[in-house]
Amino acid sequence: MSAMREDIPPCRGETASLSDAELLSDSELDARFTRVLGDVFSGASAGSSACSNIPGTLKPGPVLILPPDTTRIHSRAGLLTAAVCRELGAAGGRIPRHWSLGAIMPAPGTHRPLTVEEIGLMFPGCPGDRFLPHRWRNDTLELGRLEADWVEAAFTAFTGTFGKTDPGAFSGKASAFPEPAAFHLDWPVQVNRLLRDGLPGRGPFSLIISIGQVTPHEIAGMSNHGKNIFVGTGGAEAIHKSHWLGALYGLERLMGVTENPVRSLFDEALRRYESLLPPILWILTVVDYRNRVRGLFCGFGRECFTEAAALAAELNIERITPPAGEMAAADPPGVKKMVVWLGEEFRSTWLGNKAVYRTRRAMACGGELLVLAPHVECFGEDPALDALVRRHGYRGTAAIRRAAAEDPELADNLSAAAHLIHGSGEGRFTIRYCGPGTTEGFGRRDIEQTGYEWGNLEEAITRYVPEGPDSQNQGWNTTADGEGYYFIRNPALGLWIA
Repeated sequence: MSAMREDIPPCRGETASLSDAELLSDSELDARFTRVLGDVFSGASAGSSACSNIPGTLKPGPVLILPPDTTRIHSRAGLLTAAVCRELGAAGGRIPRHWSLGAIMPAPGTHRPLTVEEIGLMFPGCPGDRFLPHRWRNDTLELGRLEADWVEAAFTAFTGTFGKTDPGAFSGKASAFPEPAAFHLDWPVQVNRLLRDGLPGRGPFSLIISIGQVTPHEIAGMSNHGKNIFVGTGGAEAIHKSHWLGALYGLERLMGVTENPVRSLFDEALRRYESLLPPILWILTVVDYRNRVRGLFCGFGRECFTEAAALAAELNIERITPPAGEMAAADPPGVKKMVVWLGEEFRSTWLGNKAVYRTRRAMACGGELLVLAPHVECFGEDPALDALVRRHGYRGTAAIRRAAAEDPELADNLSAAAHLIHGSGEGRFTIRYCGPGTTEGFGRRDIEQTGYEWGNLEEAITRYVPEGPDSQNQGWNTTADGEGYYFIRNPALGLWIA
C-alpha cells in the first residue's frame, strides 16, 4: 500500500525577482545561478537582477566560498560551487578580471573535515588545492558577544509561542514533550579567522559566498543563512551554547519553525558584527523530499532566507496521512512503525540521528523507529564527542540535564548534551539501530549501552527494503506478512509530523 504524496503545491518565487519556482533541473539551476554571478560580479543594480540587495560598494578581489559538507550532498551546493569556480576561472568577459577564487572552505560545524575522496565526490570540477578545513576547536576568533541578559530575553520572548508561530509548529499538546528550561548565558560571536582576516599574507577576501540548503533543522529551526557562518564556521563555545539553547527550548518547538530563540542569536550577530566581515552573498536552495530542486534564492541580507524558509516549510514538512489502522490511537497520535534509511554520508550517530530528530513528532507512544545504518561506524564525530555519547547515552532530557550539571566534561561540551537530548525518544518510543555489525566500537553491546535497541541489519533490509532503498516506496508500505510501516529514504530532506 502507498500514501506517497502526489499533490505537491505550487512553489513560490526562487528569488526576489523570479516569480515561478518550477522544478529546476541541474542545467537550469546552473544557468540561473550563472546569471546571478554575472550580475553580482559586474555590479548590476539590484532592481534589474535576479539577486536581491546587491550592494553598490563591492570591490573586485578574492572570493571565499562556504559550502556545506557531504551531509548536504543533495543541496546541489557542489554544482553551485563548481559554477563559481568556473566563472571566476573564466573571468574577463562579463566578470571583471580582478575577481578571483581565493579559497573554498566547507562549513561543517562539529563534523570532521572532508576527506580528499569526499571532496571529489561532492565538488567535481573544483580545484582540490583551494579547499581548506575548518577546525571548530582551534581556528576561530571572536567578533563580539551577546550579553546574557539579551540572550535570556530572546529566549523567554519565544516561551509560550509553542504551536502558535510558523507552519512547522507542533499542533498537538505541548504537555506531551519536555517543558523549556531557563537559559542565562552570554553567547560569543565566533567565526573562522579566514572570514575576517583572509589568507595569510594576502589580506581579506572581497566577498564571501555562502551556499547551502534551507530545510527543517534541529538546532536552528530552519537551516542555513547565519547558521552557516556562526555554527558552520563557528567555534566551540558558540556551537555548544547555541545547541544547548535549542535543546532547552525543545526539539518539537524548534524543528521547522523559522523564528525561534536560536535564530535570533544569528540574526542579532549579523546585525551587530556583519560589518566586520566581507559582504556575504547568500545562495540558498530548497530541495523537496523527492530530491528535486524547487527554489533558488540569492541575495545580500535576510530577505532571501525568509523566502526560502517559507518555501521549505511548505515542501519539506510532511504531514503523514495514514491508511486505516497504521496510526496508533494516542494523544498525540503517531506512526507505530517507522523505517529510516541512512546513506553513505551518514557515518556516525552524530550525523545519522537526523533519523530521530526528523521523525520524533511523527512517532506514536509505544511505537518503534528502525534505523537502517549500513555506513555508521561510531557515535561522535571526534574522540571527545564519541566518548561522551558512550558515557551518558541517549537517555532523555531529564537525565541529560542532570548529567550536564554533574559532569564537568559534558558541561564543557554542551553540543554533545544537546545531541544526546535530541537523539532520545524521551521514553515515548523505541529506537532500534541496525549497524553494519563489522565495525569495532559500534556493535550490539555498544549500541545497547547508549540506550538504543539493536537490530540485525541484513534481516531488516530483507524485510523492509528488499529491493534496496532507491526502489522502495517512500511512504506507507506493507511487508510480505502484512506488517505496515512508513519508510523514509533520506531523513535530511524533510520533517515528518503525525
